[in-house]
Amino acid sequence: MGVKEIITVISVLLLLFPSTVKPRAVGGAQPAGSAQSAGGAQGGAQGGAPGGRGGGTLDVVAQFGATADEKTDLSQPLLNAWKEACASPAPSKIVIPAGTFLLSRAVLEGPCKGPVDIQVQGTIKAPPDPSHFKDDIWVMFNHIEGFTMSGGGIFDGQGALAWSKNDCHKNKKCTLFPINIRFNFLTNAYIHDITTKDSKQFNVNVLGCKNITFEHFTVTNPEHSLNTDGIHIGRSDGVTILHSEIKTGDDCVSLGDGSKNVVVNGISCGPGHGISIGSLGKFQGEEPVAGIKIVNCTITNTMNGVRIKSWPASYPGTASDMHFEDITMDNVSNPIIIDQQYCPWNQCDLKNPSRIKLSNISFKNIRGTAAGKEAVKLFCSAGFPCEGVELSDIDLTYTGPDGPAISQCSNVSPKLSGKQNPPICAAPATTSPGGQAGPAKASPGSEASPGTTA
Repeated sequence: MGVKEIITVISVLLLLFPSTVKPRAVGGAQPAGSAQSAGGAQGGAQGGAPGGRGGGTLDVVAQFGATADEKTDLSQPLLNAWKEACASPAPSKIVIPAGTFLLSRAVLEGPCKGPVDIQVQGTIKAPPDPSHFKDDIWVMFNHIEGFTMSGGGIFDGQGALAWSKNDCHKNKKCTLFPINIRFNFLTNAYIHDITTKDSKQFNVNVLGCKNITFEHFTVTNPEHSLNTDGIHIGRSDGVTILHSEIKTGDDCVSLGDGSKNVVVNGISCGPGHGISIGSLGKFQGEEPVAGIKIVNCTITNTMNGVRIKSWPASYPGTASDMHFEDITMDNVSNPIIIDQQYCPWNQCDLKNPSRIKLSNISFKNIRGTAAGKEAVKLFCSAGFPCEGVELSDIDLTYTGPDGPAISQCSNVSPKLSGKQNPPICAAPATTSPGGQAGPAKASPGSEASPGTTA
């Protein structure tokens, strides 16, 4: 057979049996023009790209060139791995192995073609200097269905420098520092056995999610770290937080407007500011809060226990079906509090009452010790008094030098049953809790500008 005949045969064979395997370049780089090629490290990874490899495990070190040396940026390898996983219709797992990684920023976008699981086994650190960031985003997951994250790893915001620069208590136009992890518009998500620590601002922000669960989730921030809520929820339906430990400088769990069907069960909270619904009414167009259950929690050495708060002179709104049950208080300054005169640092108008209507609220089987004399404070709006408030089996003791625990009430006539220690609403309110709750939050997501911040 001559040379021409051999070439002809080879050409025919190539046409009949084309190769479907695309070689990966060293370090995870993709061929030019491939749907897998990633944008810049400061950009986001757009999901749903074609060319998925059929799922499987994707190791950011072994396959994408990441280095656990606390110097090399993890952003590009992580984004490349995310694009490949998100493009696959079969389930995919991204592994961030043991070691300590530097991550400048990551925005991981959906929708994805199949479920994606991220296994964080190592520690991921943010740049410590807040001036590195142009906005309040460090790690963000957007528009994903069927997302899971676990592995025992840590997201370390390295926030000490940011806390020293936080002036939101006196500056209404203060800089918003990055949140450790944002979950935006996720559906059917499960996050467990993950730690977030030393966030520059909120540790976790949940916005626009449906059916998202946190379990065995740990938050660790020092008590002096300002505006570092553990998990903040806004405009989400079906959020569950189970068997988790939260230590921080602000609310352990905070629920902004539009929070619906939220269950917090088995949380250890403290130090911090307790578990709060609100603050509500500061912004126009806030959505109703409804269907909240806070049960079987222990709150220790906090500024507040369980709290509902709304601003005076507020925009109108509603919050209903909020239930607190089987809560243990240990040296908590304000164990039970409804504060519709929430006015930290006098940044509001106390002359006009809150227009947030609170209804169908219960506090049941709440016991333990108070750090202050006023163990129960029910300060409802003079314009829209609370309705359907029930207290049952309350036993809160105070052993300070100024006498036993007392309660204060205004604009509410609660239904009482079981033990009532202190006697509930035995005397009218003589003081307002306004201004006692700490600095005002420039809350990202639902609380600061409802429905706009992602």
